[in-house]
Amino acid sequence: MEILYLLIPLSVVLVLAIGAVFWWALESAQFEDLEGPAYRILMDDERGAAVVPVDADHGVKGAASDPKERQRLIDEHMKSMHESMSMTPASEKRGTRSG
Repeated sequence: MEILYLLIPLSVVLVLAIGAVFWWALESAQFEDLEGPAYRILMDDERGAAVVPVDADHGVKGAASDPKERQRLIDEHMKSMHESMSMTPASEKRGTRSG
């Protein structure tokens, strides 16, 4: 019976903590756009920077600290992937050039 003197206040504190976290989530707009992230996963990335070659010993193969160099390496890798799969990149199908 004495355990109830511990469990009841502990459960009240737990409910208040859960309520505070839920209130914070509501007030900070965590539930505003529930469908947007799901659709963004399905959309094509115009730059095609989804896959980066990885070297087991050194991490990202040819990793560069300069963003332009990094993007060049990614574009080069994507081009080689398209060539190896005998596919035409989407930018060539549209008749536009990315870059």
